[in-house]
Amino acid sequence: MSDDPFPINLGFACSLLPSIAEVCRRVGINRQQFNKYLAGSVRPSRHNMRRICDFFGVTESELLMDHARFAGLISLRKPSHRPAAPPQYLDALEKLHRLSGEMARYTGWYFRYFYTFGYPGRITRSLGVITEKDGRYLWKNIEIGVDPEQVRARFVGKYEGFAFHLGHRIHIVEHDVLGSSSITQMMLYPSYAPRPGHLRGVQTGGSMRRGRKPAASAVVLDYLGEHIDARRALARCGLFEPSQIDHWIKRLIENRIAPDEWVFEIDEI
Repeated sequence: MSDDPFPINLGFACSLLPSIAEVCRRVGINRQQFNKYLAGSVRPSRHNMRRICDFFGVTESELLMDHARFAGLISLRKPSHRPAAPPQYLDALEKLHRLSGEMARYTGWYFRYFYTFGYPGRITRSLGVITEKDGRYLWKNIEIGVDPEQVRARFVGKYEGFAFHLGHRIHIVEHDVLGSSSITQMMLYPSYAPRPGHLRGVQTGGSMRRGRKPAASAVVLDYLGEHIDARRALARCGLFEPSQIDHWIKRLIENRIAPDEWVFEIDEI
């Protein structure tokens, strides 16, 4: 289709921006697929054609017109280099990112400790990391282990979410990546040391093994550093008997409510 003006016009429109990769990212189309459009071997679907036209501020008929006419037209309508505004339903999330206090000092890797919801009396040690991207702080956590009730039955849990510093507390919200069936929230005391050390607080959740009953537990994030051997750290994760965990960790993750108390609270150390 050498006489097809579409790939020529699309390539010219892309040349008005810093890179094709940026166009793909902002339009939301896979680079490999977009390259096929530029080569003229494939035409976009109606949906993708609409996205491309909206991005460059042209109609489909204009994108298919003679190249000389199109070049003169698009040169007067250069696409904005400003990032696209987030959809309205993401406004609240963007507001939390803007209001979030200083989080840079909390980036790095952590062991996460808590009495597991699914196996009473056992402690989970998982590996989490806080990273920064475009001014937002992201959280990832991996849980691995062997089911103590089923010989050689291993499990893996992967979680992703966001971290915020709001109201003098660290908040982490994560969702289950593999099952997409749960959301967990942690609320932690901040650290006032030069490096985080450890962060202590409360988390909510619910295990499939217990009918997803809403539950809460004490949790500790033990800071490991910004650069670690993640494979070696992950090898140390799993389900443990309390006797296998350091005493100071066990003390910080005890779940106790005194007879004269009505809610589960964690005191600051």
